[in-house]
Amino acid sequence: MEAGQRSLPGAALASALALAAALAACGQSADDQPLQVEGGVPVGAVLSLTSNANAYGQDQQIGLELAQAWNQKRRKADSPGAPELSLRLEDGGGDEATATQAFNLLIDAGVVALVGPTLSQQAFAADPIAQRRGVPVVAPSNTATNIPQIGGFISRVSAPSTEIAPLSIAKALELNPSIRRAAVFYAQDDAYSTSESAIFQQALTDKGLKPVTVQRTQLNDQDFQNQITGALRQTPDLIVISAQAVDGGNLIRQLRELGYKGSIVVGNGMNTPNIYPICQAYCDGILIAQAYSPELDTPMNREFVALYKQAKGGAIPPQLTAQAFSAYQVVAEALQRLNKRQPLSQFSLADARKALMAELLSGRYDTPLGEIAFSPDGEVVQQRFHVAQVQMKPGSLSGRFALLP
Repeated sequence: MEAGQRSLPGAALASALALAAALAACGQSADDQPLQVEGGVPVGAVLSLTSNANAYGQDQQIGLELAQAWNQKRRKADSPGAPELSLRLEDGGGDEATATQAFNLLIDAGVVALVGPTLSQQAFAADPIAQRRGVPVVAPSNTATNIPQIGGFISRVSAPSTEIAPLSIAKALELNPSIRRAAVFYAQDDAYSTSESAIFQQALTDKGLKPVTVQRTQLNDQDFQNQITGALRQTPDLIVISAQAVDGGNLIRQLRELGYKGSIVVGNGMNTPNIYPICQAYCDGILIAQAYSPELDTPMNREFVALYKQAKGGAIPPQLTAQAFSAYQVVAEALQRLNKRQPLSQFSLADARKALMAELLSGRYDTPLGEIAFSPDGEVVQQRFHVAQVQMKPGSLSGRFALLP
């Protein structure tokens, strides 16, 4: 049976680590041993389930759980001989140290592939560990520049900011052609935010709107009055924000409270319904480009949306959940194809990891995101992108990302 769990059971983890230590003492690597498929092919996931980033990790965990259930049902119906998967989930927190510790733990325990980590900042620290050990990584939410270029075992289903961010700038100018002065805010201690902000600034410059001010913040900031006051002195009619959900939501709320009435474009870090309780009514009207639309009319997305609504009381799935689902899906389908050519039980762990990476990159996948594939260096190849505007329900802490034509 496939089973999701926060971490490996203590006895199983101790046994796995003891075996690795014993083999190392004998000069033999655990990676050279046969892939352990009894109880399911082990796949690891590292998500931010605690810290300020848990708003993302919660969305992603739901996606993995739905993908597990979907894959198990499909396997029994269509491919009864396909391998079962055992998902082993670890908390990556919100920092690099916790994510790298989780990567090491799961790699040593013998997972054949990893999904995660949640944040780009964490990926730049943790992914090189997987690269050195030859473990495939599928990033579900890392959009910073140069993530796949970390190495040949690193890929992502999350479209990079270079593809996404300029779309929301173009839409803001389409909706309000009178925009002339843009101000930029970004979290300078976050790799994703700094990377995306540079892309936003270039997109503005390409439109003849070189920013009149660039304000730097920190992820843990709660009071933005100094930065907002400095920006409003420049009388912007467009504000562009690269931040995560908590700091970005607070920044939007304070911008509106201090009198800013113009357009706001936000980046992928705020692409979650978890911002609604933070900026509340002030979320209304913000623009964001997206790599996923629940309105995408394909059989796979309709099935995914139905699964999510059933699990979440009729709610609409957010992008991070769809991307996590897709990350699990591509690993599962690549393993199934690989198993058809040679039973996975005949592989060593090291060879299985290497063969899986090649198989993963060579496939095409019908996912909730639409049809995707990978470039030779692990970058997602995706055709459909969208721009949405937040519409808050009056008097409530809920809303929706309404697609714009």
